[in-house]
Amino acid sequence: MKKKSPDVSIIKHAMNTTFALRRAEVVKDKPDIRQMVQRWPALFTESQVNLEFTRITGKSLIGEFFSALDGLYPGLEEVFTRKTGRVGQELADLRKQKQSMEPTVNRCYALRGLPIILGDNASKFLTSQKNAADGDLEIPIGIIFNGENGSPEQELNPSQLGILLEGNVVMDSICSLPLAMCLLFGLTYALHLEYPKCMKNTFLFIQQIMLNLGRNDPPPKLQRLKNELSM
Repeated sequence: MKKKSPDVSIIKHAMNTTFALRRAEVVKDKPDIRQMVQRWPALFTESQVNLEFTRITGKSLIGEFFSALDGLYPGLEEVFTRKTGRVGQELADLRKQKQSMEPTVNRCYALRGLPIILGDNASKFLTSQKNAADGDLEIPIGIIFNGENGSPEQELNPSQLGILLEGNVVMDSICSLPLAMCLLFGLTYALHLEYPKCMKNTFLFIQQIMLNLGRNDPPPKLQRLKNELSM
């Protein structure tokens, strides 16, 4: 991994071979994130996050994440449009930021709207470069916006995103919010992490409704949304 152009095939073989060792280390020893970055640098790359998720769950993270999100989008858009009151106003403000119907824009709208209708607080999950400069990175799990202008709250799909774990930027130069969310969810599995409390319902939605992993009895908020999407 220290080479300018690491051999992808060698890395894949080495990561496959060491999976059992790495998994035991993660689950039993629970090393801190800095130690994991030092010991397993390949794990913090897009391809290996995807492959590690497959090793653990048997599912293709990126493929199934976006397929499920695109499939649920029409229903989510209808649910968002029907909401009234404070939640409805927040969703309406978010909808005004949509400039096109391109897949990435739709995915951003869905992922930014989910925390609103599920009662999560994305403001404690998305942070900006300014907050980073002020030393405000002590959050368990989050996404950092590295753009020079605006803020993650003002842009539907900020570019140049990074992933924060235990106050450390473990991945950067991610080109879209949907991809950052996808990779961050994969890292929670790869590193055996708890979901951030401020976004727990959204992460459970991804796990249980989108990817059909874990328990079959989602919490009441998720079950209500699932029922609404089935109408």
